[in-house]
Amino acid sequence: MALSNKGRMGGGRKGIGPRLVRRNHRRIFRGNLSDQARHNELVLRPYYETNSEAPSSSRPHFLKKEGVEQGTYVRLGSTNRKANAELQAEFRRRMQPQSFDELPTPELNSEAIDFQAASECFSELRKLRRQDLATLGVTTRHQGRTVPTMGGIILFGKDRTNHAQDAWIQAGRFDGTDKAHFFDRAEFREYPVTAIEHAIAFVERNTRLGATIGRIKRRDVPAVPPSALREAMVNAVVHTDYAQRGAPIRVSVFDDRVEIENPGILLPGLTIDDMRDGSRIRNRVIGRVVQELGLVEQWGTGIQRMTRACVEAGLPAPEFVETAARFRVTLRTDTIDKPIVNAIDRRILAFLNHADGRSTADVAKHILITTRATQTRLARLANLGLAAVVGTNARDPRRKWYVGANARHLS
Repeated sequence: MALSNKGRMGGGRKGIGPRLVRRNHRRIFRGNLSDQARHNELVLRPYYETNSEAPSSSRPHFLKKEGVEQGTYVRLGSTNRKANAELQAEFRRRMQPQSFDELPTPELNSEAIDFQAASECFSELRKLRRQDLATLGVTTRHQGRTVPTMGGIILFGKDRTNHAQDAWIQAGRFDGTDKAHFFDRAEFREYPVTAIEHAIAFVERNTRLGATIGRIKRRDVPAVPPSALREAMVNAVVHTDYAQRGAPIRVSVFDDRVEIENPGILLPGLTIDDMRDGSRIRNRVIGRVVQELGLVEQWGTGIQRMTRACVEAGLPAPEFVETAARFRVTLRTDTIDKPIVNAIDRRILAFLNHADGRSTADVAKHILITTRATQTRLARLANLGLAAVVGTNARDPRRKWYVGANARHLS
C-alpha cells in the first residue's frame, strides 16, 4: 500500500514523496482518523530514511486504496484530518507561487476595475494614479495585456459579484445566545473597504450600552472594544478563502458575544497557537491594499492587539476556532474584570474631571508627554469607555475630552 510519487498533491520529484505502509512498521496514528484509516492501521514512512513519524503539516497524504479524492489526510495542528475537496484545493493553491488573489483574470481588461471607487478609498491618504494599481497588485500583466487580478476584482471590480460571488458580509443580531431567533439582519455587498465599516457599525448598533456622563446627555459605549472589533473584521476579509463557494463572511451578534466567521481554515503548517505569535497572509493583494489604507497597523501583531484590547477592557480574551472549512473569532461582551489602567491613565482621568473638558494639548502638557503619544492614550481610554470626546474631528479647535461613563467603576 505504498503512496507513489504521484501521491503528493500536485506531483513532485521522484524519491521525495512519503509512503503509507501497514502495521509491520511502527504505528503512529492514534485516533482522529476515519474508521477506514484506523482499520488499516497506517503509518507514514518516507522514501528516504528521514525519521518522519507523522504526515507533514505542509502537504497532504492519501491512501492509495481509497484514492486522492476520498482518502486524503492532512496534519492540522496536533490532529490528522480527512481533507475534503475545499481543503485539497487549498493545498494545491499553496503549492503555487501566487496566492489566489494574485491570479490574473484574462477574460477581463483593466476597465473592469472601478478606478473612481479605488481613488475614493485612498483620497484621504494620497492621490491614486492608474499606474499605482499595478504596484498594489490590483492589476497585472498577462500575455502582453493589463488585466485585473482576482484580488483587484474582489476589492474594486465593477462587476465583482459575478466573478467573486461570495465576497460579501452577512450580519445578523440574534435574540439570546443561540440562532433560534433573530431581530436584525443585513447584507453588505459593497466594496470590501466600505463593507468593513458598515459591518462594524452593525455590530456597534446592536451591542451599544447607554450611559450618562457629565454635561453630555448620553454616551454610547461599545460592548466590544472598537480596536478589537475592527481587527477581527479586517482579518476576516484579508484571510478569507475566496476560492470557496457557497458562503460569505458571517457576523453574528448575540446577547453575550460577537462571532466573526470566514471561509478558510488556517494556512497549512499554521496552528492556532502559532497564530498568536504572528500569522501569514492568505491574500497578498487584499492584504497590501488594506495595509496601505491604514486599516491595520502591522501584519503579524493583530491577534496580540485584539487580545490586549479585550483584556484591558475587562473582557475575556478572544477565542479562535476552526470549524470544518471555516475559521471563527469570538469576542465576549460580558466583563470579567475592571479595565486595566496605569498611573499615567489615572492622572489623565483626574485631569479630565473638569466641567469644561480638556484639549489634547492641555492633557499632553499636564502629563509631560508628546501630543501624539497623548492622542494614543486618549483613544485607548475612549475605547474602554473611560474617556469621551466632543468635537467634529481631530482638527476641530474646540474639541474637548471628558471623563467617560466607565470611569466611575474604577477604584
